[in-house]
Amino acid sequence: MKRTLWIVSLLVFALVFSACQPVAGPPPASEQPAAAEEGGAGQVTLGLALSTLNNPFFVDLRDGAQAAADAQGVELIVVDAQDDPATQAASIEDLIQRGVSALLINPTDADAIVPSVEAANAAGIPVFTVDRSANGGEIVSHIASDNVAGGRMAAEFLCNALGGSGKVVELEGIPGASAARDRGQGFNEYMSENCSGVEIVARQTANFNRAEGLTVFENILQAQPEIDGVFAHNDEMILGAIQAAEAAGRAEEIIFVGFDAIDDAVQAVKDGKLAATVAQQPKEMGRLAVETAVKHLNGEETPAFIPVDLALVTAETVK
Repeated sequence: MKRTLWIVSLLVFALVFSACQPVAGPPPASEQPAAAEEGGAGQVTLGLALSTLNNPFFVDLRDGAQAAADAQGVELIVVDAQDDPATQAASIEDLIQRGVSALLINPTDADAIVPSVEAANAAGIPVFTVDRSANGGEIVSHIASDNVAGGRMAAEFLCNALGGSGKVVELEGIPGASAARDRGQGFNEYMSENCSGVEIVARQTANFNRAEGLTVFENILQAQPEIDGVFAHNDEMILGAIQAAEAAGRAEEIIFVGFDAIDDAVQAVKDGKLAATVAQQPKEMGRLAVETAVKHLNGEETPAFIPVDLALVTAETVK
């Protein structure tokens, strides 16, 4: 009997003792394994903010950047501003919120982009500009053609083609875009310094757009009975101008010069409709932008300006 009571008492004690022990829970926060960051540890994510993807030039730039990102093993997020500064600002704000490793920006407007660059600076995100520059904020590297030199190249060709004199129209790009400013600067500097016989009879913006190039040049054709040459800050505008001149029956009397050497423009040179276009290398720009950003993120020094070579495409040089 006593043995039985002793065993029962021992069992009761064991049950009471176990009930008093704390239930095992998760380890303290400091002991828990850290959650992997989005994209995985060490994942590099680059944001590419383009002015527009309606222009084949920037489609090529994107493709060059994407190929380089794939080769480097980094993620590339591409956003399209559709040539609207407000849209670009909103898309860059989103990229900053997503915590991209670096921003590659092709500004729609050199002044309007400054607050976005400064916001990225404040967030500790390095910024690189591609093809077009920003007028403020901290930029690690600018990857672009020398657009002033390109404008001079176009002016020299047109001056020689006109024999040093004639009436010329200039179709300008988006106001505020550095490419428009620099190409116009180079073109007009060369003409004033080396080709005084040329008169610029009209200078209007067509916003780097083919449809606007057509309508703007239609109006100029009506206002100007004599036009010997046209320089446009990009090929989209010059192709629109050629369409307008053809419809008016005046294309044969005008020498057309463009900028960018997009596929349609190169074909127009082959067809004898476009006298020349200044060739950029948008895929090379995209590649260099991605590779430069990755180098910077790896702690390497990168130049403030990385130039991309230009060339003139004419009937003699076109392939």
